Amino acid sequence: MTEPSVTIQPVAERHRQDWERLYAGYAAFYKVTQTLEMREKVWSWLMDPLHEVNGFIAEDAAGKPLGLAHFRPFARPLSASTGGFLDDLFVDPAARGQRVADALIGAVAEEGRKRGWSVIRWITADDNYRGRAVYDRVANLTKWRTYDIAL
Repeated sequence: MTEPSVTIQPVAERHRQDWERLYAGYAAFYKVTQTLEMREKVWSWLMDPLHEVNGFIAEDAAGKPLGLAHFRPFARPLSASTGGFLDDLFVDPAARGQRVADALIGAVAEEGRKRGWSVIRWITADDNYRGRAVYDRVANLTKWRTYDIAL
């Protein structure tokens, strides 16, 4: 089976409608209530060249958006370096199994190399089995647990 051509682009104004669809799908996947105002705020971050959050869109050969990735730098004081954090990764269910996630993760890693980052890191839900199969293929599972304090 031949894999379709996937191109990774920085999120641009022309992606707004498809980005909304994909990001709403991401929120629904994780059962997170997300309002239009919340998406508007994230979109404004993505469009602001001075904001730390950046985004990529995966497109097929015809230019149809298939997935998204949001990422940002984070300080790593113990190693005196900067890493990249992959906050959000979502592939349209119709495009899954076509290595779109691999291409998005690869693009974030390449961006990290350009910026001199020491690592790309992300978290996922324990029960995200399909996503974890991809992550196990392209990255190393760490021993670290994640904790939150709600504020």
